[in-house]
Amino acid sequence: MNEYAAAPVKPLVNIEALEALDIRAGTIERVEEVSRSDKLMKMTVNFGNHTRTILAGIKKERENPREIEGRQALFVVNMQPRKMAGEISEGMLFDIGYADGVTPVLAVPERPVPNGTRAG
Repeated sequence: MNEYAAAPVKPLVNIEALEALDIRAGTIERVEEVSRSDKLMKMTVNFGNHTRTILAGIKKERENPREIEGRQALFVVNMQPRKMAGEISEGMLFDIGYADGVTPVLAVPERPVPNGTRAG
């Protein structure tokens, strides 16, 4: 691994700020192209009692973005739906590395958990 200088820790927040986020495990069932974007991919994610469409800028980060189909990962599910490249995203992939310029990896449970299980 190359030398890496960690970013400074962000300002302190109270527990309520953390508790406001709804982060859940979901299984990525399908990954598809977004025709109007050169970086977004559309994921269909199973959260147990429902599925959601979540867009993520992973097209250029991975040689084969579809390699994550069938994988469980963490997602922020209580964000306002957001229109991007003509598609609606109903949450956010919670990955590791993007903010630091490191090739992102999925934030995954240690072992499989039921889809929809909350983090935190």
